[in-house]
Amino acid sequence: MGAPSAQRTGLLFGFAAYGLWGLLPLYWHALADTGAGEVLAHRMVWSLPTALVILALLRRWSWVTALVRQPKTLGLLVLAATVISVNWGLFIWSVSADKVLESSLGYFINPLVSIAFGVLLLRERLRVAQWVAVGIGALAVVVMTAAYGRLPWVSLCLAFSFATYGLIKKHIKLEGVESFSAETAVQFLPALGFLLFLGARGDSSFTTEGLGHALLLACAGVATALPLIFFGSAAVRLPLSTIGLLQYLAPAFMFVLGLTVFHEEMPPERWAGFGLVWVALCLLTWDALRNAHKGRAALRAAAARARAQGEEDEESATPAVTEASPHA
Repeated sequence: MGAPSAQRTGLLFGFAAYGLWGLLPLYWHALADTGAGEVLAHRMVWSLPTALVILALLRRWSWVTALVRQPKTLGLLVLAATVISVNWGLFIWSVSADKVLESSLGYFINPLVSIAFGVLLLRERLRVAQWVAVGIGALAVVVMTAAYGRLPWVSLCLAFSFATYGLIKKHIKLEGVESFSAETAVQFLPALGFLLFLGARGDSSFTTEGLGHALLLACAGVATALPLIFFGSAAVRLPLSTIGLLQYLAPAFMFVLGLTVFHEEMPPERWAGFGLVWVALCLLTWDALRNAHKGRAALRAAAARARAQGEEDEESATPAVTEASPHA
């Protein structure tokens, strides 16, 4: 597949991945009458068989043996599974609690939190534009606190939990599908135990609300895995700068859903807070694209210098050829 064709395919996969993530509030809203804890548990339980089917289709099993010999990686996987469980559960609850807009804010500010983590925990050095973007993001949180009359804790918890998850994943040397499978394996038994507990108390909705409801709960695993598969397919075909732009699609879709489908309130002061976040993200994106362009230009210049040096070396290595005299 040629580069342009691969990029077009990658864009389709990227739009599909982030589009599905952005539309997930519709799925969780269809299950709003079920407790967030039960929906979360079903999401965990049904994600494991979904992951096993994917692994069987791809025939990827060799990593399991290597993983069980790495206690440090196993510990990180348990930690990652715990953190993403908190993120999933809070997001599912936020939809049922009519806080989709606040959730979208969390995923908008997530890149800014990740940058802050890079500075504080990984000792990364920021460019001026990145510092300004983080500062504007912090100001946006202050504005939103005034707008809500409280700290936007749903946004902050979603942003910090997902940034923490990303930080942990940097230290886990597993591909996306393998990591997802391992994490869902960690989640499976506690989630199954919780569902059995609900069933024993007569509080489970899986068998009491009809076939359609049961299918929605059972398909939560597919709804979780499908965007991940699309994302993996996009990531191998697209440059990181493009992936960085596409990541804003998911919270943008959530924001539109919160306004147009769930009709959540959006007074002017909240628009101001969101506006500041968007300014910060635009600045961050501009800086990333500019830096990527400089990097590509430097690579092209280095390649040109290498070619020129190679041609000079070739010329200097060619022996001089003297023309034979016709009178010899």
